[in-house]
Amino acid sequence: MTSVDLGAPVAEVRAFNRWYTNVIGALRGGLLETPYSLTEARILFELGRGDAVEVADLRRILDIDRGHLSRLLARFEADGLLIRERSTTDGRRQVIRLTDRGRAGFETLDTRAAEEVRNLLAPLSEADRGELIGAMNTVRRILEKSPVPRSLVIRPPGPGDLGWVVHRHGVLYATEYGWDESFEALVAQIIADYAKDRDVRRESGWIAECNGEPAGCVFCTKRQEEVAQLRLLLVEPAFRGMGIGSRLVDECIRFARRAGYRQMVLWTNDVLTEARRIYEKAGFELFEAGPHHSFGKDLVEQTWEMKL
Repeated sequence: MTSVDLGAPVAEVRAFNRWYTNVIGALRGGLLETPYSLTEARILFELGRGDAVEVADLRRILDIDRGHLSRLLARFEADGLLIRERSTTDGRRQVIRLTDRGRAGFETLDTRAAEEVRNLLAPLSEADRGELIGAMNTVRRILEKSPVPRSLVIRPPGPGDLGWVVHRHGVLYATEYGWDESFEALVAQIIADYAKDRDVRRESGWIAECNGEPAGCVFCTKRQEEVAQLRLLLVEPAFRGMGIGSRLVDECIRFARRAGYRQMVLWTNDVLTEARRIYEKAGFELFEAGPHHSFGKDLVEQTWEMKL
């Protein structure tokens, strides 16, 4: 077997790790100007997410040495931050819950962490924020070795899926691009019109499902008698970079051809760089573009079209 020289990639990853630990202040004596180290803050965060956590589950979530975790929990208990109890369902297991003092510590950490990230993202453009989040999701996908491509199913929308489409569009576009609720209202209107007046022979939608959970969607609607419109393409961040968006667009184009359309159009905005790459790869060409103010932002709208 030929040996692979990983010297340069190893050096790059280590350099990034050193840089990013400085960015998030992981090496400071007290994280976010609190008396807690990074490990201690992470424990408080996991405990603060719910009412109670079993010690075994906490150790699994954090992937932390049993003895080290035990010492930290003992210190927290002595400081009045948590209490330990026997599980009501299994007396051999311990359950931990934060005290009022411990929850106050968690809320301080949570608020300061959110503010620090907000300050990190605020100077970036909407496009840069979207690119950054996409890159983070790509790192997670590659290192977690997700088996998604082997379990991908493209299917028609089922009960509850249309509501999911509206919800996820509203959440993701607000998170990644800062768009306001008027965008979610637009998506809700598109879905309401589709559900109410759909021509089943010439209009359809598809849900990409991975490991039993929705991963993306797209819709084909009638714009004119011979013109179809591709709408509401979305891929969940955890499943991006796997070709799911292209699969959905290809499915939409095939349906439009079978339905007898001669042309397909779509409307988008220039900040949606990954979606535009998918459209161009599928054969769409940019027809027109211009500035507009929508969803609380100054944007550049684009109309793309292709012959079928």
